[in-house]
Amino acid sequence: RPEAALHREPYSKNDSYLNCMNINSPQTFAEADWLELRMALWPHSSIEEHQKEMMHLVSDQRRFGQFIARDEQHAAIGLIEASVRSDYVNGTKSSPVGFLEGIYVKPALRGNGVARALVEVAMRWASANGCSEFASDTSIENRNSQEMHIRLGFVETERVVYFKRQIE
Repeated sequence: RPEAALHREPYSKNDSYLNCMNINSPQTFAEADWLELRMALWPHSSIEEHQKEMMHLVSDQRRFGQFIARDEQHAAIGLIEASVRSDYVNGTKSSPVGFLEGIYVKPALRGNGVARALVEVAMRWASANGCSEFASDTSIENRNSQEMHIRLGFVETERVVYFKRQIE
């Protein structure tokens, strides 16, 4: 995929960092920066589990989108992974729906518009793949993620508690 053009309007009060940032999509599952950011976001998964999933993600670029934000030295500073979901997505009215599967920005760079830029690129990708809505979820106890979603323009649609029962 071609490198995403970054919109240059201010994203936050501290957005001067954005003027020297590029966002692009990894072309292979073997990109070390992508693995490093995934491991920071989902530390409980093994390297092998990450690599297997990364291989699956790059195999279907119309269904899965991954984007890495890089600074002017080309160092990876943030990651977003998105998908196109055709099943029911809570709180949406259309199908397919773009879905934010995971987002991570290195802690020292948070609050500088990196997440906002990543979400905008992922939303453009979802729109190009037939989506008119972009959704996400987080756990009820993850207040930081809920606040980030609101700052990024998402609106809360519902709260859900899941149940299960064994079939014997």
